Formats: sequence, structure tokens, C-alpha cells
Amino acid sequence: MARFTLALAVVSLIATSALAQHVQPYGGLQLRAVKALSSEQVADLRAGRGMGLALAAELNGYPGPLHVIELAAPLALTDAQRERAQALFDAMKAETVPLGEALIAAETDLDRQFAARTVTPVSLSAATDAIGAAQGRLRAAHLKYHLAMLEALTPEQVRRYAELRGYATAAPAGHTPGMHHRMK
Repeated sequence: MARFTLALAVVSLIATSALAQHVQPYGGLQLRAVKALSSEQVADLRAGRGMGLALAAELNGYPGPLHVIELAAPLALTDAQRERAQALFDAMKAETVPLGEALIAAETDLDRQFAARTVTPVSLSAATDAIGAAQGRLRAAHLKYHLAMLEALTPEQVRRYAELRGYATAAPAGHTPGMHHRMK
């Protein structure tokens, strides 16, 4: 009987622990400054980092300026290409930092409305529209610099970039990354 009671207690403890993990998947997130954004996401937005927003470009053969700068030596960039990559990166950062701040502000507004219990269907719609628009502007900004970066590289550099980044085998059959765009 003692073994049965002990076994029942162990099973109960395991079940309670599993239930607690299942029922509380967001436990601790209520302490975030902006509930919908992690501190890492806020830092990335404030620094103008891409956060995967340009994956449609990156994974389809449109290199990003920062990664081109990082791979300048193996890509054998010319001085003019290095300058172009740096100029694109600087412009991207100058554009995306304020857009990231706008997204943080929009998320903060929505969070405050819920926290203050002032959210209404109309204010909810306006807040989520603002968040969506901010996300769209931020993503478009990151993507356009990938598009511009492609124009500064040779087809061989684009191929080498894909290889160095580990994408060389990821292109669909018959597709050379970025080549459908280049008409020079």
C-alpha cells in the first residue's frame, strides 16, 4: 500500500508539473516592458537589425549589405563595391532605426490600452493597423537594401555569397539565385 501511495504521489507530481507548464506557457512574459516584444527584439529594432525580415530576399539570392561587408574578403569585393555596401548598410540603418522605434511605440500603445483597460473595438483596430503598417514599412526597408545590394555584385559574387552563407544547395532546380533579376 505504501508503494502504491508513493507511486500515486509521484504520478500526481509529474502530472501537475506537466499541467503547469502547459497552462502557463507565457508565465513571466507579463513582466516585459512591451508584452508582445522580447528585450532582444526591442534591442534589435532599436539597432536596425533585420530580425529575419528580409529572408524572402536573402534566401532567394539577394544578399544583404551587412553580410556582404562581413564577407568582403572571400567575395573579393573591389573598393567601389565595399564603399557601396557600406553606404547601403548605413542608409538602411538610418532608415530602419526610426521605423523600429515606430513599431515599438505602436506595440507599446496597444499594450498600454490593454493594461489600462481602455481598449475598445475601434482603438484595437486602429492600434493593430498601426502595428501592421509599421511592420510593413520596416520589412520593405530591409528588403529594398537587399535589392540594391544585388546590383552592386557580379553574378559570380552572388553565387559565392550563397555558397558562403550555406544557401548554394537551397536554390530550386533551374534557379540561379538573383539571376532572374539581373538584365545587364
